Order: sequence, then structure tokens, then C-alpha cells
Amino acid sequence: MYYYKLNDKLLFSQNSYEDLENCTLKEIINSNEVIYYLVDRNPKFFRDSYSVSHMDLLFFKREGINLIDDCRIPMITEKWIQDKINNNKICAINTAYPNWKKLLIPKPNRKFKINIVGLGDVGGTLGIGLRLLGGDIVEKIGLYNIDSNSLHRWNYELNQIYSMDKTQFPSVEIIDEDDLFNCDLFAFCASAFVPKVGSNVGDVRMVQFEKNSKILSIYAKLARERNFKGIFAVVSDPVDLLCKVTFLESNKNSSGDLDFNGLFPSQIRGYGLGVMHARALYYSKENEKTIPYEDEGRAYGPHGNGLVIANSIYDYDEDLSIELTKKAREGNLDVRATGFKPFIGPALSSGALSLLATLRGDWNYSATFMGGVFMGAKNRLMPSGLEIERVKLPSKLYTRLVTTYEELVNII
Repeated sequence: MYYYKLNDKLLFSQNSYEDLENCTLKEIINSNEVIYYLVDRNPKFFRDSYSVSHMDLLFFKREGINLIDDCRIPMITEKWIQDKINNNKICAINTAYPNWKKLLIPKPNRKFKINIVGLGDVGGTLGIGLRLLGGDIVEKIGLYNIDSNSLHRWNYELNQIYSMDKTQFPSVEIIDEDDLFNCDLFAFCASAFVPKVGSNVGDVRMVQFEKNSKILSIYAKLARERNFKGIFAVVSDPVDLLCKVTFLESNKNSSGDLDFNGLFPSQIRGYGLGVMHARALYYSKENEKTIPYEDEGRAYGPHGNGLVIANSIYDYDEDLSIELTKKAREGNLDVRATGFKPFIGPALSSGALSLLATLRGDWNYSATFMGGVFMGAKNRLMPSGLEIERVKLPSKLYTRLVTTYEELVNII
């Protein structure tokens, strides 16, 4: 093992790095700060950084469903490493990314600024949720929309949400194009196409993909140009596929070749799974056998076809899980049958509540980078990086997840 120092950060690795200053093992062991484990793996298929929450994450030769499955093989290594892992003090960094040293920059200890792009039904409702619920963690909400009437309407409305108990509310302001990425979290809510109520469409999110990806690519490239260092949150559908577009487009140079000098995959997150979990919870209460879902169930995969709901990770039942998956996946159709578009649940459950949970470091459902695709699962942001929840997956559930994962791989 090799031990290094870079500015005020301590690092260790199984690989030798000649351009780094050496330090001692004693310095590493005695540090109370997060230390960094350096790896060198293909950026197309491996994350740029993550929290080393389990020993085997130090040695992975591939990334995919194994990031979710808790089937670890016991490994023997130095006690100090296990102690650091137990205290969430190790962050892995992939030095195959050209700009990997930027990942060592400490995050500011202050409230966050969120910019919302796209103020349709989802973007506007997201703003309501952030204004009402984000006072403890959000300092300012920036609004941007190509329709100036809509932009000013939401600026008026959100700034007029107030209570006499002097609750702390984030300030709200209109921003221009130059300030789009002057923020800590950029929320992409723009959409080129939303099927009308009563229209005969199949998987709505796939109908949206082609048009929304063209809009998104513009912002992805702009994020690269502006050297954006915050979270690029995709709220528009289909979030998992659009996250991949964001990653690829932001990492292309002027010749259109991938150079991985754009957004790190850890910066990109898709917010669509939160409402699928909420819908599964809603429908689980209709059947006594699925009531335990609230405490024992899990949601995985995309917001739409490919969704995987597990009735329980402790007492998994394939039939109950498939039934609950179908109800959650088609829950939007139940809303459409009433004559209204289903946007309130998505904007709040997948959007505001999940975004705020991310910033607070709480568990949430969102799509993150797994082996070249963005896959939805329960996760949280720790000071040591992203931690994806790992559970011991029943074999039938594992098979369903592999199928969903491979479908995502084959789409884009």
C-alpha cells in the first residue's frame, strides 16, 4: 500500500503515483478527516468517487447491480481500514478522470442555492415545495424560464408564500442565462412534450425522451463551459436516460469525442423514483399482505417501464411484488383517468422532498451512476461521498434487477 499527501488531504492506494508527495501510515491512521483511496478505472463504466461503506468496495473490478447487492465475501485487511470504513471516513476517487483532483476540494458548510430551469407544472410545484420545506438548508431559489409571463408569475407566487410565525423561507429571485450555473444544485425541469390528458400513449417517458434530450444537451454542454461544480439534478422524464445524456454530452470536446473533462457522474442525479416509491406505498395499503412495504419494501430502477418494486427485502414475495410494481408503474394513469395531469406527486415526492433529502445527507430514492448507466436506488450523500444502500437481495429480486439494468444498458 502507498500513502500520499496532496495539499491538506491524505490519500492511500494500491497503485504508485510518482507525482504525489509521500506521507506516513501513522499520519493516515491518526487523521480524523476523510481520507481518499485512489483507484484507476475506466470512466465509461466506473464512478469518479463514492463513499467506501463496505470493505469490498475497495476492490471492485466492475460496477453494476453489485453496488446494490449485499453479498460480500469476507475479506481480511488492516484493522485501521475497517475502522475508517465503520466511521464513514474513506472516499474512493478514480484517477482515470483527468480532473480528479477537483474532487478533493471541500464542500462549503453553508446553505445551498438551487436554480430551477423550466416552470411548467412540475417546475412550479417543485418551487412551492422548496419554498415551504427548504428553509433550513436552502438559502435561495433561482427561477429561469423561456416564457417571461410564467417566469414572473412564479416569482410573484413563490415570494408571497409566508406565515406569521416567522418561519424561515428561502428567498426567490429571477435569474438570467449567465447565472444558470451560479448555484449548488441545478434542477432541470424543462420538458418539450407532455401528452394531453386522454391521449393514447404507452410509456410517456419514452415519448418524451427524444425531444427532452435535445433540450438537455444544451444545458449539459453549458455546464461544462461554466465549469459547474454542483449537483445537476434531472427532474424531467425519463430521468435515468436523460442523466446518461447529461454525462455524455458534458464530457464531449469540441470534436465530439469523449474526454471526460466535463461533469463528473457523481454530480448528476435523476429524480423520478421517489414518486414510484410513494405510489407503491399508497397501493400497498390496499392489501393486508403488502402493508409491510412501508418499512420493508424497496423501489429500484426507472420511473416507468423497468420499475422494480419489492414488497419486502426480508420476506420477498414475487407475485406480490410484481402486482405492486404494476400498480405503482400505472399509478399515473389513475390520475389521468380523473381528467388531470399527474404532476403534484412527482414534483414533491421525486422532486422537492428528494432534493432536500440529498442536500441534508438523508436517504432518498434517486438515479445515480452504476457501471455506465444511471439506475434508481436508495442512497445518500455522505461527507465521504455517495453511499448506495446495499441489501442482501433474494435471488428472484436480483434477477428482476439484472433484467432492468440490462434494458437500461441497451437503450443508450
